[in-house]
Amino acid sequence: MFYWGAAAVLVVSFVLLGVLWRSPLLAAREYGRGLPAWLSGAVLGPLRIVVQALSVALFGLVWVSALFGDTDPFRNFAPTWIYVIFWLGVPTLSIVLGNVWRALSPWRAIADAFVWARELGGSEASPLAEYPARLGRWPAAVALLAFVALELAYSDPASPRALAFAIALYTYVALFGMAAFGRDTWEAGGEAFAVLYRLLGRIAPFHVVDGRVRLRWPLTGLAGAETAPGSVAFVAVMLGSVLFDGYSRTTTWQDLAARVEGPFVVDQPGLGELLVTLLSVGGLLVAVLAVALAYETACAVARWMVNAPRSLVSDFVRSLVPIAFVYLVAHYFTLFVTQGQFAIPLLSDPLGKGWDLFGTADFAPSLAVISPNTTWYVQVGALVAGHVAGLAVAHDRAVTIFPDRRDALRSQYAMLALMVLYTVGGLWVLSRG
Repeated sequence: MFYWGAAAVLVVSFVLLGVLWRSPLLAAREYGRGLPAWLSGAVLGPLRIVVQALSVALFGLVWVSALFGDTDPFRNFAPTWIYVIFWLGVPTLSIVLGNVWRALSPWRAIADAFVWARELGGSEASPLAEYPARLGRWPAAVALLAFVALELAYSDPASPRALAFAIALYTYVALFGMAAFGRDTWEAGGEAFAVLYRLLGRIAPFHVVDGRVRLRWPLTGLAGAETAPGSVAFVAVMLGSVLFDGYSRTTTWQDLAARVEGPFVVDQPGLGELLVTLLSVGGLLVAVLAVALAYETACAVARWMVNAPRSLVSDFVRSLVPIAFVYLVAHYFTLFVTQGQFAIPLLSDPLGKGWDLFGTADFAPSLAVISPNTTWYVQVGALVAGHVAGLAVAHDRAVTIFPDRRDALRSQYAMLALMVLYTVGGLWVLSRG
């Protein structure tokens, strides 16, 4: 019933878009209205500096907790902060407030402080090399894939020591990339979380243009094309990783993993874990490739239906961004609500040493705040709303690039089929988990 209902909502939305949305709307409202200059100055000046300082301090606390704290992930602050607060909380902030990662990123803050110190001493901080344009967002896609592989494929992803090593490695790469190619350049193509949160921030009603905060209609930031190489791969990792996470919880996958590991559990447990890890990495890659292939196929069909002179892949990739966010919501919001509460007591005792720094060590999280029915309805509502938003973004782009309204509509038949496939597929995975 839910599969058919969700598909019907998408079809009805498609018809209404075709009837009512006859000219580009998102691009015309992309810049919006500027907020008062004093407010923009405060947000982008003193407040940003304070937030950056706090982000570096918090980053240091998380790394020290992972490196020196209790090895039990339930008594260590780092796993809950990384996999719950950071991984699920920052995307929500991004779609509400815009690209907040520019201020929250500890690596950007460290790089900014270094540049400020050099310029204060009379030296110029300039990039060491020119970033190859052909790389585009491929480094960010690979980095994001590595992070989700650690979370979803590694045998002990919540191990504080493993996280300490991962933090140190990512920090080295991020700071080296910024030093080599420049802060803005590396964030645009190489820093996975900067690319991720910048894309999600395009959904938000707030954005910054020429040093001023502006208010716009939600989704208007998704107008236009994504021409940077690797953009489709990056979005495919965003979607495919969540899809694999859901499927990996099904009995089918669990039985397969047990059969792979079973023969080695007694005599060679390490080898068994390695084989399951490799199996999970393979499954993750298959999910990412499946998402990318489905999108590329839909764009090829759309191009064929309107006899377009060029590929349409770069034109509609932003329509997948709302879908990537609602996949996160559908799969992880219960984790965020329940496990996120544990960040309160863990903040007072980040290393698991029995401390009570802020008086919250005795806080008792409530694990029964969301019923199974509520979970399902939120998941369905989020997936349907996200795919309707994706249809709207794709339709606006179609009426922008195709002057003939009939061509614009024909180009969207394949996108409608793609959205229905993503929606029903997502619901199926969620219902089997």
